[in-house]
Amino acid sequence: MIKLLCFLLFNAYVVNNAVGSVIEVGGFKSYVSGSPHAEHAVILVSDILGYKVPNLRAIADKVASAGYYVVVPDFFNEDIYNPNNTRRPLNKWMESHPTEQGVKDAKAVIRALRKRGFSSIGVAGFCWGGKVAAILSSTANIQAVVLCHPTFVTLTDIKDVEVPIAILGAELDTVCPKELVKQYKKVLLTKPQIKNYVKIFRGVDHGWTTVYDLNDKKAVKAAEKSHMEILDWFNKSLK
Repeated sequence: MIKLLCFLLFNAYVVNNAVGSVIEVGGFKSYVSGSPHAEHAVILVSDILGYKVPNLRAIADKVASAGYYVVVPDFFNEDIYNPNNTRRPLNKWMESHPTEQGVKDAKAVIRALRKRGFSSIGVAGFCWGGKVAAILSSTANIQAVVLCHPTFVTLTDIKDVEVPIAILGAELDTVCPKELVKQYKKVLLTKPQIKNYVKIFRGVDHGWTTVYDLNDKKAVKAAEKSHMEILDWFNKSLK
C-alpha cells in the first residue's frame, strides 16, 4: 500500500509571498509567474495537495525569475486530497483524478502555450504530477521534464522517454524507493541519445521538495538544492 507523506506537514508551509497571479490557461485556473513575453515556458504539475501549495508557488517564482513563464495549473478543480476525510481514502480520490486525465489536461495547457508562441516548454511533476510528466516525455509536445519524487512511474514509462529528463529521488522515500530510482537510471543508460540526470538526495523523504518545515534548516537546505537542480535542468535543456 502506498503511504503518501505529502500531507503530513500541512502547517509547515511558508507564508504565501507569491509574486504571480491566478488566471486561466488552457481552460484551467492556474498560478502564473514570470513574463508572458518570455521565450520559454515551464509547467509545474502539482502533487495531490494541488496548485495552491505556497512552497510550490515559490518554486514557480524562482524558475520565473530566471526568465521563464511558469504555469501551475489546477488540474483538481480545488478538489485536493484530504487525509482527514476517512470516507474518501486515497484510492477513492484517485478514481476521480487519474493520472491519465492529468496527461490530457496538461496537453490542453501545452497547446495553449504553443499558441502563445513559446519556443520551448518544460514540465516538472511532483508526486502525482511526476507520472503526468513522465508520460508527457514520450511525446514531442515538450522539450524537457523533471520528475520529483514521482509516484506510479513504471520502467516502461522511462523506456518511452524521448526528451531530456531529470529524476530527483529521496533516500528515505518508501513511495518511490531509491532502488526504483536506480532502476530508472539503468533504463536511461540504454538510451544514450536521451540526455538524463538522476540524483538521490540523502536524508530526505517523499515530498521534500515542496513539503518542509521552515524551522528545519536541514530540510530547507535540501529543498532549496532540489529547486536549483530543477532550474539548472531547464536552463540546460530549454535554452
